[in-house]
Amino acid sequence: MAVASEDSAAQLAALVDQVDEPQKATFQNMHQGYPRATLLRFLKAREWSVPKAHKMLVDCLNWRIQNHIDDILNKPIIPIDLYREIRDSQLVGLSGYSKEGLPVFALGVGLSTFDKASVHYYVQSHIQINEYRDRVILPTATKKYGRYIGKCIKVLDMSGLKLSALSHIKLLTMMSTVDDLNYPEKTLTYYVVNAPYVFSACWKVVKPLLQERTKIKIQVLQGCGRDELLKIMDYDSLPYFCRSGSNNSYRVSAAGADNCYSLDHPFHQQLYSYVKQQASKQPSLPKQGSLHVDVPGADIEGTKIVKTIESELNKIADCNKLARSLNDLHIDVA
Repeated sequence: MAVASEDSAAQLAALVDQVDEPQKATFQNMHQGYPRATLLRFLKAREWSVPKAHKMLVDCLNWRIQNHIDDILNKPIIPIDLYREIRDSQLVGLSGYSKEGLPVFALGVGLSTFDKASVHYYVQSHIQINEYRDRVILPTATKKYGRYIGKCIKVLDMSGLKLSALSHIKLLTMMSTVDDLNYPEKTLTYYVVNAPYVFSACWKVVKPLLQERTKIKIQVLQGCGRDELLKIMDYDSLPYFCRSGSNNSYRVSAAGADNCYSLDHPFHQQLYSYVKQQASKQPSLPKQGSLHVDVPGADIEGTKIVKTIESELNKIADCNKLARSLNDLHIDVA
């Protein structure tokens, strides 16, 4: 496989050398000095098929150009009160680093409400965090640890996940599609913690649909996952919801200094300051309003998975309605 991957990377590199200058410029912004590692990510995402990886990469470069992704870190979400509301409803943050130096991102899947702004703001925020990770966080980690670090770890907290999540599927699919097609192979492992019945039911039917390379990245841990996560990171890097022996509530811990979701956390303070600083270098002041980014169409696998999740959630909802109806009937008869 090593020889085959080297040969594939060389072939893809030769093809990338033939792209137009604007595409070369955005590719340079993508790889941050590590073009081969970037080529390998796209090859791996397309099962080492050079033609498919080439198409995927060119599509990505065109998407970046057409949507001005290279400039997205010059576009602060203003006013800051709106950005704070986005942070309170789109729960994501950097909690620390693994023992190997990989950034650890926490995501509050179950308790994110996505109800404080338009879809465009949430997509813009998501891409800004991706770009800040790739252009600032990962290069800084690479320099600190003296070796290339190009991936992160994600801890997905399912606390509070309810059937109402069905209303978020479209937005989550949009962000997932952006990642799959334009930021492939940037996550080493997804750790799922605090998983309720709703997740377990969906996972049972979704898991067989996943490609093997995706399936091996996802680990569903018992409870808050503290003991397992401490094998790969220090206690200080654990997301706050993993530090207890039982499920934590975001609302209970929201005011804590360790809440990496909050705008007051150092990660978000640094990110927002960086974007504002980049904006100040532009000839004109940033305008208020969201940045509209075109989201590429989902691939067949992704579409199938989303439809399966929707179907499973609807089944659970129907069962719950039936249970309530039977319960009401029992009460009436009694």
